[in-house]
Amino acid sequence: MPEPEPGLVISHAYLWRYEHEAGQEEGRKNRPCVIVLAVENNEQGVQATVAPITHRPPEGMTIGVELPLRVKQHLGLDTARSWVIVSEVNQFIWPGYDLRPIPGNENRFDFGFIPPGLFEKIKSGMLDLVRQRRARVISRD
Repeated sequence: MPEPEPGLVISHAYLWRYEHEAGQEEGRKNRPCVIVLAVENNEQGVQATVAPITHRPPEGMTIGVELPLRVKQHLGLDTARSWVIVSEVNQFIWPGYDLRPIPGNENRFDFGFIPPGLFEKIKSGMLDLVRQRRARVISRD
């Protein structure tokens, strides 16, 4: 089990905001997600905040940061265009119920780390939206 560190890409059953609003309690699909924040909570453990990675381009009010092909290859992901969505996140106490093994390796739950410069771009994009009150947080606990 990896330590929850910012920049680590994990496999997670991400619950989209529209799924949550429809009353679903679990994400329909396991997907790579970037840990954008990991905060120690003395009572419960570490609270992790994750942003989903998707092939669907951002549209409307959705904001995303495109992952370069080189980074996707480094992580072992496919070669299709993908975005880290920064306008919504899931929060949970690590490791939570929705951490999943990565495809092809039942003993591993992470794909590795994204480069620091790209992580800063993702983090700053999310923080800008939080300040503007345009980011949505879905609690998974």
